[in-house]
Amino acid sequence: MRPLPYRVETATGDILDITFPLHDETASPMRVNQLLTAVLDAVDKDINICGETANGDVLQALAMAVAVRARMIHAPADVTANLAKMLVDRSTTAAGEAERAKPESGNA
Repeated sequence: MRPLPYRVETATGDILDITFPLHDETASPMRVNQLLTAVLDAVDKDINICGETANGDVLQALAMAVAVRARMIHAPADVTANLAKMLVDRSTTAAGEAERAKPESGNA
C-alpha cells in the first residue's frame, strides 16, 4: 500500500499529520489529496456560513455521502459497500494514530 501523507489544521488550531494508506488500485494520489481537501473545505465553509453544527451531524452527513457515492458505482451493492467500509476503517485507523499538535506561537 502506498501512503498519502496529509496535514490538516483544524478550526481550533490543532495540526494533524496523517499518513493514509491508499488502496492498491488508487489511480491518482494527487486527486485523492485534492478531493479530500475540497470536501473538508466545503464542510468548513458551510459551518462558517450556517453556524455551529454538531460533530455527530457532520460525521453522519459524510457517512451518508460515502454510502451514496459507493452506490453510484455500477457494481453489486455489497461489493461497493464492503469497499467503502474497508476504506473508512483504514482511514479512521490512520487518523487515530496521528499526533495532535498545536502550532508554536508567540514573539521572539
